[in-house]
Amino acid sequence: MKDMRHVLALGAGVAAGLAMALTAVSAAAADPSWLDKGLLAKAKANNEKSITVYSSTNEREGLPLWKKFTDATGIKAEYVRASDVQLMARITVEKRAGKESWDVIQTTSLKKMPQDWLAQLTLPLAKEIPAEAQDKGRRWFGVYANYNTPAYNTKLVKKENLPKTYEDFAKHPEWAGKVAIDFSDEEWLSAMYKHYGAAKGEALVKSIVKTLKPKLTRGHLAMGRAVAAGDWAIALNNYTNLTINVMLRGGATDWWVLEPVAVFYGQVGANAKSPSPNAATLGANYLISKEGQTQLASNGRIPVRDDVETNPPGVLAKFKGKKIVPTLLDPKESKAWSVRFKAVMSAK
Repeated sequence: MKDMRHVLALGAGVAAGLAMALTAVSAAAADPSWLDKGLLAKAKANNEKSITVYSSTNEREGLPLWKKFTDATGIKAEYVRASDVQLMARITVEKRAGKESWDVIQTTSLKKMPQDWLAQLTLPLAKEIPAEAQDKGRRWFGVYANYNTPAYNTKLVKKENLPKTYEDFAKHPEWAGKVAIDFSDEEWLSAMYKHYGAAKGEALVKSIVKTLKPKLTRGHLAMGRAVAAGDWAIALNNYTNLTINVMLRGGATDWWVLEPVAVFYGQVGANAKSPSPNAATLGANYLISKEGQTQLASNGRIPVRDDVETNPPGVLAKFKGKKIVPTLLDPKESKAWSVRFKAVMSAK
């Protein structure tokens, strides 16, 4: 009997040990790759219970994205969405008033900010994204790639009639007044000048403007939706991922590739004066992770990570062999190109 009790006790001990081991394995498997326990522990020790996220990503994408962060960390994410221009203006006003309310920012304009407003971050996953998709000074990190391509309404324009080059746009006077471009597309203009040369690039864009009389709009997603709704037949340029976003929701729109293709990045950074520096760093690490970029890609964003597929699959294959022009403008360059863009777009 004593031996039997010993066997039963031993068996119970083995079973308990096995259960504990399985629980530990299960818990480890549940931890996402971006959840650095050291950063999380520091955030909790510093009583960092929430972060305020400023983002130009629409709420339909942004809210589910940051809910996953909150679910994994217990840190609440207050989400403030506005356009890049509005966010930069808001941050500037807050800075002057000495009342900064943001911890994390995710837009396409961080390169254009005074860089000392952004914290120098050491992200555990930074080594997993391309070097060209992150700032050498560690002020910002690429979250998704913004490829610039024209788009069209599939009910108003036949695919076989699409221009094969930018020069071809000037051959379509029937589209006059039916074309739009965002008022802030200085990156696109910069790429055109770099590709064609300043004189030829300017002459080409002016010929397009003279023929098509494009309308300057505000907001790339709004323009993508307007093209799909038939308000515009053509977007002379838009962010490819936003056209895809509208397509994924059944919009009557599509895009095609013309050279040159301007590309820059949706970027994440943190406030240099954030009261929640560890939580902010953890949030930035989340956005460059496989899990974060997979969530963004589900809405058409084009990931910077090689291990995350685009949605729909094969988007990047369309850019192979095409002239890609990286355009990362600093504040001085951005201002100069903005002035030039307005001048060229108003040419008669």
